[in-house]
Parts: sequence; structure tokens; C-alpha cells
Amino acid sequence: MLHYPTINPVALALGPLAIHWYGLMYLLGIVSGWWLLHRRIHRRITGWTDDQLIDLIFYAALGVIVGGRLGYVLLYNLPYYWAAPLRVFQVWDGGMSFHGGLLGVIAGMALYGRKTGRNVFDLTDFIAPVVPLGLMAGRAGNFINGELWGRVSRAPWAMQLPCTNPRFYAYCGYVGPGWSPPHAPSQLLELLLEGIVMFVVLFAFSARSRPRMALSGLFALLYGVFRTLAEFIRLPDPQLGYLAFGWMTMGQVLSIPMIFVGALMLYLAYREPAMAAPAL
Repeated sequence: MLHYPTINPVALALGPLAIHWYGLMYLLGIVSGWWLLHRRIHRRITGWTDDQLIDLIFYAALGVIVGGRLGYVLLYNLPYYWAAPLRVFQVWDGGMSFHGGLLGVIAGMALYGRKTGRNVFDLTDFIAPVVPLGLMAGRAGNFINGELWGRVSRAPWAMQLPCTNPRFYAYCGYVGPGWSPPHAPSQLLELLLEGIVMFVVLFAFSARSRPRMALSGLFALLYGVFRTLAEFIRLPDPQLGYLAFGWMTMGQVLSIPMIFVGALMLYLAYREPAMAAPAL
């Protein structure tokens, strides 16, 4: 059985300034997405300039941060933040919602599209292949923070958590020396599915011509499926618990509709392709 390699969530402390791994992971996701799109617009004729790409990434990053944080506050832990509103700004402690971030990015793309006259689905199709890089980095940040663990498991990759660390008291059932029962590292499962697998599939799909909206639809479908499956292993947020049937979590409530929306988008894209989107 594996032991969780306790990692200090603070990557670098400079006096009162603390740089957290969680924030660095989000920065890594944004920068890696920009770098890959930068390479693509210079290797192919895409109609994008470097300045336009930087503007697009700014709108997307703002949507991720603002939407992701507000989504978590409103959907997952409103009473906690209502009692102490300044905690909303303590993002280094974790607490970001993918679904809130997704809505934030869509809003950002709508604003950028209105500003530049671009179709919003052309924008979401353009950035969809690199979004899994951000998801991958975010799940790595969850693992470093020691959060979002899965159910107790006897699988050889399950990890025991140190009971001397306050972050893991709830998993141990007591405070003191020793190790918790082994828990599935659901963060790493999501890193694999939502990050690596989705990146490979979307990147390959984006290399071929396809109708407008198809890439965005495939992203929504894949994420909905992978997140729904991962939630069967991942423990629910303790402040929410299971919402229905003794197994349905908030993550599934928000992800299952994405499966149907993604499938509908793919159907509409291929039924009446308004235009063939170029390979990226």
C-alpha cells in the first residue's frame, strides 16, 4: 500500500509572501495552453496574430479564475463563505469549480467574440484542445493540496494519509500518529481522464477538418462522461454529501447534463454543418 508523499502546499515563501503550488498549477495550465496555441497559429494559416491570441487567453484566464471561484462559492460552500466573505479571496486553499470556470470561459469567449466579430463557437473550438492541459494542472494542484480523495480502496495504487496532518483528520477518524485507511487517489484518476486522455483525443480531432461546434461538443461530451464516472470513486464534498440515491454527487448533477449537451452539439454540427472548420 502506498503512503501519500506529504508535500508542502507552499512552493516558495518570501517573508510574508507565500507562493502556493495550487496557484502555480493554474499558471502552468494557462501558459502551456498559450504556448501550444502560439505554435499552432505559426505553423498553420489560422487567421490569428500573437496579440489576438494574448487577448483571447486573457479573457479565458479571467473566466476560469472568476467563474471557477464564484462557482465553488455558490454551488459547493455558500454558508461557509457567507459567514466570512473575505475567505472568497483565499484561493490558495483550494476551492475552484470546473463548471463555474466553464461558464466563465464561455462568458469570456462571448465578450471577446462581440469585441472582435468572431463566432463564439469558432473561439470555443479554437481553445478546446488545450483546456485539458489546465484540467491536468488543476488536478495536480488538488493532489499536492491533499484534497478531493476517493473512497476507501484496497487497490494497489490506493494511498494512506498521515493522521498527524490536520488536512487528513476527517479521513483518519482520529487525531494522532499513524495512517488513515487507504483511499483511492481520485485526483490522479481525473488527471488521467480529464487531462491526458481528453487532450490526446481533442488534439487529434482538431487536426482534421470538421464542422463548426463539433470540437466544443466533443469536449463537453467527454468531460461529462469522465467526470461522472470519476465521481463514483471520489468522495463527495463533506459539506454536501450525496445529493440523491445514496450515490449522486454535485459533480454528477452538473456533469450529466454536459453529456446530453455535448451529444446534441455534435448532432447539430454534423446534421447541418454551417462551415467546415479548418484543421488546427
